[in-house]
Amino acid sequence: MQRKHYSRVVQTLFGLALLWSCQNTPTYRTDSASISAGKTTFEAHCVACHSFKSTGIGPNLSGVTESVDPQWLSQFIQNPSALIEARDTRAVALFEKFKTQMPGYGHLGEEAIQQLMAYLHTQKKAKPQTVTERDYISDPIPDRIPHSGLALELEPFIAFPHSSERSPVARINKIAPMHPNANRWFAQDLNGVMYEILENRPIPYLKITDYFEHFKHKPGLGTGFGGFAFHPEFEANGLLYTSHAEEIRDSVRADFTYDDSIPKKLQWVVTEWKQSEPSAQTFRGTHRELFRIDFVTRIHGMQEIAFNPLAQKEDADYGMLYICIGDGGSAENKYTELTQSKSRAWGSIFRIDPRGNNSTNGNYGIPKDNPYSNDSDALGELWAHGFRNPHRLTWNPKNGQLLATDIGHQQIEEVNLILAGKNYGWPKREGTFGMDTQTDMDKVYTLAQKEVDSFEAPTIQFDHDETNAISGGYVYLGEIPELKGKYIFGGIVHGKLYMVHADDIASGTQASIQELSISIGGKKTDFKTLSGNNRTDLRIGIDPNGELVLSTKADGKSYRVIGIFEIQ
Repeated sequence: MQRKHYSRVVQTLFGLALLWSCQNTPTYRTDSASISAGKTTFEAHCVACHSFKSTGIGPNLSGVTESVDPQWLSQFIQNPSALIEARDTRAVALFEKFKTQMPGYGHLGEEAIQQLMAYLHTQKKAKPQTVTERDYISDPIPDRIPHSGLALELEPFIAFPHSSERSPVARINKIAPMHPNANRWFAQDLNGVMYEILENRPIPYLKITDYFEHFKHKPGLGTGFGGFAFHPEFEANGLLYTSHAEEIRDSVRADFTYDDSIPKKLQWVVTEWKQSEPSAQTFRGTHRELFRIDFVTRIHGMQEIAFNPLAQKEDADYGMLYICIGDGGSAENKYTELTQSKSRAWGSIFRIDPRGNNSTNGNYGIPKDNPYSNDSDALGELWAHGFRNPHRLTWNPKNGQLLATDIGHQQIEEVNLILAGKNYGWPKREGTFGMDTQTDMDKVYTLAQKEVDSFEAPTIQFDHDETNAISGGYVYLGEIPELKGKYIFGGIVHGKLYMVHADDIASGTQASIQELSISIGGKKTDFKTLSGNNRTDLRIGIDPNGELVLSTKADGKSYRVIGIFEIQ
């Protein structure tokens, strides 16, 4: 990574300021009230990225107060950007390792930050575990993704209403048509609102917050209103399905849970809605719960739900609802018994019949052609498992392939060709590489030959030298010739875009990736510049005509793809 050269004067002055502050800093608080309040703050704002057992989106925080003084830690929590820009050694090293920047939490106030640090100070560094010696790889995919020489021409589209005072200001997570034959299309904000797009304007259609008192959309990332899916016969039956997160309540038991010795921080719920008048532009009707599931942390929940848009009435897949369920951060927190098991729900893709009733709770059906429908040692709902955070589903209209993006941990992002009954490896695998769950899980190693075929490998993969957190896309169906037959996807954090030839997607092989640029008015740009934010939170949507719509949660803006041209 090339670094910009900053003024030596700025570095020297900043270093002197830190030296002075280190000589005049208070110690960490140790009173029980501060520690208790700090734990609450940590669980509300920090647990999505950090733990005390393993590296996650950010570093393992056990023992952090043994390494840094309170003044530095307070400064970093309040405004990490300032330390990075001043070339503070530790801040820069963290940025370069994790390839993303923590948001500042200065808005919490000095008192809350001191309490947070008091809690962190109680979490001492764990003793190193004895692990198997491995030849770990520092750069698992050294070859960089080549550029296609093409730029997508964008035009500004919708600026969605702000649902937060701070970035991300509008957490638009999905933009999609009702189904392939419908002219109606919708967008959903993780903060609790679903919009219908009418005459290029977002009109509120359904507000989750009006129906669920315990709806939980903080601390952000994937928490909130996860996804939506219209039944293929919505115009006749008025059925719509959603997923959303709720706070834990002792009085509400989940359908999928685990031993009380393991933390329960959040529940996700799948709901069926029945619109009384399907043609109405605002929801009016009833709803019922299909199932709910406990999660260890507030990350890797249950965002994507979808029906196969290619299935016809005579097909067995018609009306079957696919549900992506993340591992809930269980692997990073060393509760690996919740993953890699066909008798567990976490880290899987469910396939259910929402109109049936042969499930354990009687609220939905288990299709008889599911791979484990007759296996008493497995969950009949499972279609596939072994995922960390299966984030987006799409079907290739040419051959019916089901593709799922899986957001990676510290090394690899992947797209998987989903086959019934297959195990995709997490947390024993990240991409085509091995992972030792007893280590800090930020390293991968090359598999021995005998290990290669034990799990289904991804068909597309790239490492974090490119970008973090894959953003799932679509096989292009629009009118731009150069994009036809291409699977378009991207990176959530940095807003990069990529494509592969959909014909190259096959089990057992990795398709070649090419990078795409973007432009507006023929002038090359990027989503960091457009959003004014280093974390763009890119999402890829599609309109009823199969044209791509790109949106950034950082600023709540969206753009239509209207053309493509060659760049120098």
